[in-house]
Amino acid sequence: MTRVNLITGFLGSGKTTTLRHLLASKPQHEKWAILVNEFGEIGIDGALLRDSGAALKEIPGGCMCCVNGLPMQVGLNRLLTQNRPDRLLIEPTGLGHPRQLLAMLSAPAYQPHLQLDATLTLLDARQLADARVTANENFRDQLAAADVIIGNKSDLWDADDRQHLQQWQQAFLNHRAFITARFGAIDPQLLAQPRTNTQALPQPAHHHASPARASGVAALRLDGQARWRRALNEGQGYVACGWLFDGDTLFDGDALLAWARQAPVERLKGVLRTAHGALRLNGQGGDVQAERLAETPPDSRIELIHSQPVDWNRLQSQLLKLRLN
Repeated sequence: MTRVNLITGFLGSGKTTTLRHLLASKPQHEKWAILVNEFGEIGIDGALLRDSGAALKEIPGGCMCCVNGLPMQVGLNRLLTQNRPDRLLIEPTGLGHPRQLLAMLSAPAYQPHLQLDATLTLLDARQLADARVTANENFRDQLAAADVIIGNKSDLWDADDRQHLQQWQQAFLNHRAFITARFGAIDPQLLAQPRTNTQALPQPAHHHASPARASGVAALRLDGQARWRRALNEGQGYVACGWLFDGDTLFDGDALLAWARQAPVERLKGVLRTAHGALRLNGQGGDVQAERLAETPPDSRIELIHSQPVDWNRLQSQLLKLRLN
């Protein structure tokens, strides 16, 4: 029997960082697996989790919560049959709706194999001041489906953020557990909490991926002698544009960080090779953080997400000029 947790949260709430923290606390005698989905096609989260010590399956290019759920079922079945994990952590895209995913995991076909434990949902209180976020059905229903809500990035909140959070708790918490965290550092024992929140969720109006990639079950790869390629994905009112570069490509790290901080997008993330080692970029609303990675990735990947039209060609031209070779 594999115990399962959903780790949900809207764009930029810190899901992958939380996963990395949890995986660092994995008991040595247990086998864990990760099923991760991203809105875009590039597969940034998979690159960050690749050396986590857990079996990993990526489902990029849209939402694995879609009605038919074929990519989700394929990825889930492969993990269960090939790895037989003791615990499975599922990270849906921040633009995904939890309704179909929870229903699928609770279906009779999986009941002999899965035990669905607590759903943990991350909330950055700064999002509560953004009307576009709070009006988003996925944001609302991710929180509504949670057994435990984690107020993440608490070190970045100001007095107004805390007031908005208090108002939200009074209106919507409904006696559920709420904890605060910094950098996704939560108690791993939260994973063992039972699933108690079984309230019915509304049918989402729309959450499908673009048709070109809705059936994909692997991250984007380079073809032939190509040194790089770009991928676009659109849906749910957002557009993702990502770039993949081969392992021989190196970037000017300082110039890359400056470019990222000036990019007019709501969400940015990347894992890139620079002349001074690997660099992880994580941006939300213009606030871009950089982290040096101990392990060098096999290639470079970066992805930007925005809710308004963006001149991707201009950003691409600027990015290409930052290559050192």
